[in-house]
Amino acid sequence: MRIGIGIDVHKLVKGRKLILGGIEIPHSFGLLGHSDADVLVHAIMDAMLGALALGDIGQHFPDTDMAYKDIDSCHLLERVYKLIKDQGYRIENIDSVVALQEPKIGKYIPQMRDKLGKILDITENQISIKATTTEGLGFVGTKDGASASAVCLLEKIN
Repeated sequence: MRIGIGIDVHKLVKGRKLILGGIEIPHSFGLLGHSDADVLVHAIMDAMLGALALGDIGQHFPDTDMAYKDIDSCHLLERVYKLIKDQGYRIENIDSVVALQEPKIGKYIPQMRDKLGKILDITENQISIKATTTEGLGFVGTKDGASASAVCLLEKIN
């Protein structure tokens, strides 16, 4: 068994889509980044890579490479999952949390779990996504950005 942790942060800006867990969420602000800036998927990828000491998403998909400009982070997640499988591991479970003051995203979590579960070949009881605010504190509380963290437990396939 191997465990990894991932954390990601992105700024909220006007003129961008808000993508979380591969799902577009209606809102007047979106996350700024080189890709689609999906903080949840980014945190999950870093947790997966970290579990096997394979670096981080910046090493695998640098923001200086135009091939990743505005890319759907779920495509990158597919590539990270292939790396995990190629190393002989499978995902046992993922636990994650998104910190976002608004909009409230609870009703979108089932869609996120379904989409990410299909990409990662896991069932809904193997992926947890939680949402929280920061009660008005910090950059999340002032609605300047969002963050996500995730842990991933991998198991060697016999």
